[in-house]
Amino acid sequence: MKHLSIAVMSLLAIWATAQNTQQPDTTRTEKLDEVLVKAVRVDAKSPITHSNLSKEEIAKRNLGQDIPTLINFLPSVVTTSDAGAGIGYTGIRIRGVSSQSTNVTINGIPYSDAESLGTFWVNLGDFASSVENLQVQRGVGTSTNGSAAFGASINILTDGFSDVATGEISNSVGSFNTKKHTVKFSTGLMGADAQRRRGFEIAGRLSNIESDGYVDRASTSLKSYFLQGSYVDENTLIKAVTFGGNNVTYQSWFGIDAQTLREDRTFNPAGQFTDEDGNTQFYDREVDDYRQDHYQLHWNEKINRNWSTNLGLNYTYGRGYFEQFREDDDFATYNFEPLTVNASLVNTTDLIRRRWLDNDYYVINANVNYKDNNSDILLGTSFSHYDGDHFGEVIWARFASNSNIRDRYYEGNGKKNDFSAFAKGTFKLNNKLQLYGDLQIRNVNYETSGINSNLTQFNVDENYVFFNPKAGVTYAYNDRNDLYFSYARANREPNRDDFESNRDIRPEQLNDFELGWRHKSERFLLNVNGYLMYYNEQLVLSGEINDVGAPLRSNSGESYRLGIEVESTIPLASKWTLQPNVTLSRNRNVETIISFDGELQNLGSTAIAFSPDIVAANALIYQPNNNLQFSLLSKFVGEQFMSNTEADLSRLDSFFTTDFNFVYTIRPQSIFRSIVINGLINNIFNELYESNGYYFTFDDDFSNPGSISTVEGAGFYPQAVTNFLVGVTFNF
Repeated sequence: MKHLSIAVMSLLAIWATAQNTQQPDTTRTEKLDEVLVKAVRVDAKSPITHSNLSKEEIAKRNLGQDIPTLINFLPSVVTTSDAGAGIGYTGIRIRGVSSQSTNVTINGIPYSDAESLGTFWVNLGDFASSVENLQVQRGVGTSTNGSAAFGASINILTDGFSDVATGEISNSVGSFNTKKHTVKFSTGLMGADAQRRRGFEIAGRLSNIESDGYVDRASTSLKSYFLQGSYVDENTLIKAVTFGGNNVTYQSWFGIDAQTLREDRTFNPAGQFTDEDGNTQFYDREVDDYRQDHYQLHWNEKINRNWSTNLGLNYTYGRGYFEQFREDDDFATYNFEPLTVNASLVNTTDLIRRRWLDNDYYVINANVNYKDNNSDILLGTSFSHYDGDHFGEVIWARFASNSNIRDRYYEGNGKKNDFSAFAKGTFKLNNKLQLYGDLQIRNVNYETSGINSNLTQFNVDENYVFFNPKAGVTYAYNDRNDLYFSYARANREPNRDDFESNRDIRPEQLNDFELGWRHKSERFLLNVNGYLMYYNEQLVLSGEINDVGAPLRSNSGESYRLGIEVESTIPLASKWTLQPNVTLSRNRNVETIISFDGELQNLGSTAIAFSPDIVAANALIYQPNNNLQFSLLSKFVGEQFMSNTEADLSRLDSFFTTDFNFVYTIRPQSIFRSIVINGLINNIFNELYESNGYYFTFDDDFSNPGSISTVEGAGFYPQAVTNFLVGVTFNF
């Protein structure tokens, strides 16, 4: 807290100094809304590899699916869905890197869970309806608030303020009994001064999404809200934002084996048990029931033509549980005492348990920006504090023994403090050469106490200090062509699951080299980027999952990802456009040593798990007029392994899918500003594919006395066959 106080006082001192020289400035060279994310964003001339997605582009396919599915066609992106249809628990990997190593921010506030480092998009139901734009930076990217990015960062800016009053009613329906209902409003700037553009705005959204899912019983119920109040004048933007909601999601993280995949690909073993008559049943509440509420306050002040400041505050409250039916569990697991029933000893029971997470998360960001014709300098600090309780309760038992209501059979706590400070700047040396520099220091402390869900003592007390330098250069060959090169180093701490699986887990380090060419003309766009990401102790996915479906990771020593990314926009004719992108890469562990059949084996260089060598996408767009657009969207993901041993059983086959999207806009003369009808047919060629799964091994030393035999197994998450979504939006 001492470091934070000094940093905030320094920023306030700079603000006060600049305030004394404040001059009227009627120019608005930069949108005030955009400044909220300036600390984590880069511009078109930056030597950082990135892609942008606007509100209008998102709206074309925003029919209820989660954000990872909506950005599936950006370069190097692979997405997956536990329920198979893009709603509920969805995941994303960029350049083969897992979500635990991808940094996500909302309005510059870290959203990735501080303890697990994952991003649970299921807690952001219909959040795409409140996104102004988002930027995906591949590689390390620029310094960001929260944990470092090891494959990518996703920076989201929520709705900007509106000058005029607006309303929106949006409804969509589709396969698997999917329904989405959204209501939005904005008052516009109230009490606005036409001369100085000063006023207040209140805007909000309510949403409800329901889906049965492609997989059996993989249902999702998402209720969410978004509300913001804004004050704006020529130099000030103050925003109070709150958003959140509740998700009830039937579990489908167990996956299925290869034989079941062939015979009954939608089968879901979650909740399965045998009743008193020996019949197979499925518990109807094998669900996650979780609520998360976010409260943000942002104050951006443009002091004069050169200076501006931004202060961001956040509080997040999350609480919820995973409910599960357990058959014939041991009394000892729950500290139950054995019973004698009808002269028989009873020490097992059927029961229903809830495993709870109750957490608080606080963030403060403070930045000051100096900008003139030749330089753009940003200084910033961020501090966050996480406090999370983990505990379990038995809510029903056939034999409850000595237990009382709300007894906790395990209870633990995790605390994490994260402080970072950075200085970054862009400097124009002349009309052709631009330099970029970025220095960040980050201090992380993580402590745990109590008993974890495995019913073992879990005590961690680790402190990390990371220094993350970055530098780059952009050379403008001419008005149409830019060349850039950048180097960045990043360090990242392990997460809670890493410590639970291996107490000696080590932090990972990345050296990222990016070399690119950007061409932009009136009709043709081309971005070509080569990268080398060289890791020390990369925390790669091992292929295994824990008992609640979370992927496990392990240090891999030296490893690298070498690739080239190409994306383009190509006009074919006056009404036709092609938008292809492709990533070709080589992703390798330098050396892999494993224990198999009781012996250590050196496999040499092996492919990194979940890292296909080719990922490609394409959009073929036909727009006969301004009110009608058709798009044919294709995605190819090459073969990949779910293990770092290239075990054949862990192979995920390549797949190629094609979607069809249309948008038709009607502009009535009265009542509504516009009526937008859009539709999406996913996987129109009915491809049977799996984009995710798990692989495990264990030693069996019982079947062959005197020897150890390694047993392998794998599970797969089938994705949906042909399905559709169609919706209509009334704007007024």
